[in-house]
Amino acid sequence: MFYTRGSSEDFNRYAEVTRDPGWSWTSIQPYIRKNEKFIAPADHHNTTGQFEPSIHGFHGNNLVSLPGFPQAIDSRVIQTTRDSEEFSFNQDMNSGNLLGLGWAASRASYEILTMKGFSGWSQATIGGGSRSSSATAYLNAEFSARKNLHILVNTRVTRVLSSPCDGTFRTVEFVQSQGLDWVVSARKELILSAGTIGSPQILMNSGIGARNELEELGIPTLHDLPAVGKNLTDHPRLASNWVVHGHKTYDLINQNSSFSDRLLQFWSSTKKGPLVDTFASQLFFARLPSSKLINEDPASGSSSPHYELGFSNGFVGETPPVGNFIGITTRVVSPTSRGSVKLQSSNPLDSPLIDPGFLQTEFDILTMREAVKSAMRFLEAPAWKDYVLHPFGALANAINDSLLDSYIRNSTGTSSHCTGTNGMSAKDSTYGVVDPDFRIKGLSGIRIVDASVLPFVPSAHTQAPVYIFAERAADLIKEAWYIE
Repeated sequence: MFYTRGSSEDFNRYAEVTRDPGWSWTSIQPYIRKNEKFIAPADHHNTTGQFEPSIHGFHGNNLVSLPGFPQAIDSRVIQTTRDSEEFSFNQDMNSGNLLGLGWAASRASYEILTMKGFSGWSQATIGGGSRSSSATAYLNAEFSARKNLHILVNTRVTRVLSSPCDGTFRTVEFVQSQGLDWVVSARKELILSAGTIGSPQILMNSGIGARNELEELGIPTLHDLPAVGKNLTDHPRLASNWVVHGHKTYDLINQNSSFSDRLLQFWSSTKKGPLVDTFASQLFFARLPSSKLINEDPASGSSSPHYELGFSNGFVGETPPVGNFIGITTRVVSPTSRGSVKLQSSNPLDSPLIDPGFLQTEFDILTMREAVKSAMRFLEAPAWKDYVLHPFGALANAINDSLLDSYIRNSTGTSSHCTGTNGMSAKDSTYGVVDPDFRIKGLSGIRIVDASVLPFVPSAHTQAPVYIFAERAADLIKEAWYIE
């Protein structure tokens, strides 16, 4: 639910790679405003000085707000930014400059707000204490009542089919819960939006992909497009926890079912309380020191981050039955490792083979190691004295780089930020899957509009960049069909 757009350099790189200036940071600003509807947080506290209104939209579909419930660790976080030059604040991470630490607490005392160095607040897609998603923003009652929109549930697309007359792909095959196959043909074109995993799976089942891989499974190749399913990129995510001396953490919510039930009832009736926010109160984006960059810098620019820390007032993961904790998630946000999505059989209902490709390069393991060390330095600041007691679990044994690397490899997982398996490239490029207008290269009648087309994973949580891509796609499609 974190609302982070990425750096301006991320989008300028998209424009450079696709040779389409319409993807530059300056050009995509109208689509940010078109999607975003910035509103008051759940507790309706005064947000003056906590974000920069001039860079936000207030009339879009997707609700975005500052969090609406304070966390007990907020004052310690703020104090750490005063004590350490490493952890500086960023007033609004959505300005195009992500670097720094943003505070997600819902309210602050005058003392905290006037502290030297305070200037950061992070944001999430939450409105009125509830999550704002693509479903609530674009498929709510207002839109589902449209005469030109029909929503099928319990339905799974299996293939897209070519026309025997002209070879265009304007027909979709799908199966419903009753087990019957159906086909529907479009008058204009198909828009495939099954996601980074689902979209390449559907294409390959349809005979669109790498010829040699399709032939191995006995699938006739209708269009040889080797990049389908390749370039899978995600942010490797690691959750580390420390035992703390104190009881004002949210661990009790997961440890005591009666307490959790009372909070849920309170949220259901008021849309207030600790359940209105995400699990992390603050985010911090940073770069490696130049001395640590082994070869080429994989970030999109010199002002774009390599890693992220997320600070949580409680255990991140499956909460132990007793104890109080602080959790810090670390992410590599400019990874160089790549994975893939492949078919395991010619049965379109079989699950695909997903290789996330985590930590395959020296840069990625180095960056995650430095991110964990940064988290350790954060908690060694004076503000945490007598509060943080010791690392929890396997982290306690990671006393040197070799053991830390083993801990990282054994504990790292997905951020669910997968992108790239139908990557966008310049129109005349020999690699990639879609052109800058989302049309599949070499085909007619079909476009792909989802996270799979992003050629690089942005240095941010991916939902906002995907909304931006989708809003521009809508304009490009309307323009192509002369629709206002």
